[in-house]
Amino acid sequence: MLLAIDVGNTNTVLGVFDAGRLRDSFRVQTEKDRTGDEYGLQIKALFDFAGLRMADVHDVIVSSVVPPMAFPLEQMSKRFFGRKPLFVGPGVKTGMPVLYDNPREVGADRIVNAVAAYDKWPQGLVIVDFGTATTFDAVTPKGEYLGGAIAPGIAISMEALFHRASKLPRVAFERPEQVVGRNTVASMQSGLVYGYVGLVDGICARMKDELGFPVKVIATGGLAPLIGTVSKQIEVVDDQLTLDGLKIIYQRNAGER
Repeated sequence: MLLAIDVGNTNTVLGVFDAGRLRDSFRVQTEKDRTGDEYGLQIKALFDFAGLRMADVHDVIVSSVVPPMAFPLEQMSKRFFGRKPLFVGPGVKTGMPVLYDNPREVGADRIVNAVAAYDKWPQGLVIVDFGTATTFDAVTPKGEYLGGAIAPGIAISMEALFHRASKLPRVAFERPEQVVGRNTVASMQSGLVYGYVGLVDGICARMKDELGFPVKVIATGGLAPLIGTVSKQIEVVDDQLTLDGLKIIYQRNAGER
């Protein structure tokens, strides 16, 4: 089995692939101060819950946008799985040319998403990932990573509104029954949901105009299903996109492991 780990600023997603098929996945909070042993014990508990055997894991691949996590994850992988993990980064074969001014600046998760999306839909693409930040990534019809846009994530926007506006409460990110709210909670939810959908649709529409070639808009990330039901630009929601990208990149580098 292959253990794929995607480390984000807020959450870490783990996926277990068996013979190329995703057998199970887990989402946990990213804790920068945990040791490798603590991460290993947490993964063991998740495996025990799902009826998986750690001894069956033959390799580990990691995508991370949190540099301090590299050392504990490497130590965890060596101790609990007997393997040094493959970190997605410079020198790793992705099969996708990166046309960014400085390719090293591109977050690993953005490349992983682009690789997976182009593997599934080999055409022009815009990939929207709803994480701590919301990222928009453009891929050419030839499978080249062009670049994109980065906006504050939904959770960041919600917390800023709660902390900076004294009389406004913290609310759940849920689609209200109508745009015109008749109470404070509904009004805030309307502004958050439809305001964010406006941001997403606006950036996607401008990207389409600027790119000059037909694109399919793919969304992934925790809140993608909710936004996807309201957005006029998002065509496909794929919760598994990042994990699939890690599996593909692992396969493209397996001969060197």
